Amino acid sequence: MDVNDINGLKVEVKKRMDSTLEHVRRELAGLRSGRASVTLLDPIQVEAYGTMMPLNQVASLSIPEPTLIVATPFDPSLMGAIERAIQKGNLGLNPASDGKVLRIPIPSLTEERRKEMSRLVHKYSEEGRNAVRQVRRDANDRLKKLLKDHKISEDDERRALEDVQKITDQHVSLIDDLQKKKDTDLLGK
Repeated sequence: MDVNDINGLKVEVKKRMDSTLEHVRRELAGLRSGRASVTLLDPIQVEAYGTMMPLNQVASLSIPEPTLIVATPFDPSLMGAIERAIQKGNLGLNPASDGKVLRIPIPSLTEERRKEMSRLVHKYSEEGRNAVRQVRRDANDRLKKLLKDHKISEDDERRALEDVQKITDQHVSLIDDLQKKKDTDLLGK
């Protein structure tokens, strides 16, 4: 194994950690903070044309005011299915239909609900950090095996381990930043 293979390993580590970071970002975007956001409805799946589809593929979503989301179905016959999907989504949202559009008011969060959401933020963030650390562990194990098999030198292994640790630290720091930002949104701290 040569330096190119080690660089390939580092690229793979970064790619896997980036995907973990993106997953955490999506999970946190789905938690509501009392303000309207179309990402809040990302987990909603609507039964349309005999298959389950994401809400944003069957309706256009807009935010005319800070506490209201408006869903306009592309096909008006899906109005009932969209309304049911949002009600079943466990987001605490109660849509109202006027026949053409679905108005989804975003209720303000109670202090108890904010703390519950904050616990979820911490849980998702910790899962993300653990996933990043698992990627690091996998990479370190592969590097140690390469050293043991005499495919790389001790110096190459040490440098690669340091690089993997730097990539890990960057991603953990980014997850921490996402967590702090979402907590600030939720708790106003």
